[in-house]
Amino acid sequence: MSFLRWAIVIVPLILLLGFASGRAVPSGSENVWYQALTKPELNPPGWVFPVVWTTLYIMIGLALAMIVHARGARGRGVAIGLFVVQFALNLAWTPLFFGAHLVDVALFVIVAILAVSIATTFAFARIRRGAAWLMLPYLVWLSFAGVLNWRIGQLNPNAESLVPRAQTSQML
Repeated sequence: MSFLRWAIVIVPLILLLGFASGRAVPSGSENVWYQALTKPELNPPGWVFPVVWTTLYIMIGLALAMIVHARGARGRGVAIGLFVVQFALNLAWTPLFFGAHLVDVALFVIVAILAVSIATTFAFARIRRGAAWLMLPYLVWLSFAGVLNWRIGQLNPNAESLVPRAQTSQML
């Protein structure tokens, strides 16, 4: 299968899974708990998050498509496996943070996402340098998101108990 065919399958799949994770629980301005939190001064406006995440999901989807397309490349299976692990952790972050209000656990998860994403980027670089370059903005954003998560935890030591946890899904 050509790269373009892989990209046509993988990019929408990454976008769909990212969207599903973001809609699994109310997030951003739709989340009463999040609105009640004291935000750090470097917190961007709410509209930035969907724009950035959509762009990043397209980029990492393209990176993955490049690696999947590299049949016979040494380390390809490990690189794909690392991508799957970091992406699964990525999908778990929104329900943990916005749904369960587990700010400290979400911080641990984002650090794990960043660590595995760095390993993924190095694994991608051994196969296709372009795929590694496509991962770099994601690494930068994960670092920024980690700082936001950490500052929210600092500014809101009682964050878990501000409002009841989300019980409904936004999927319907």
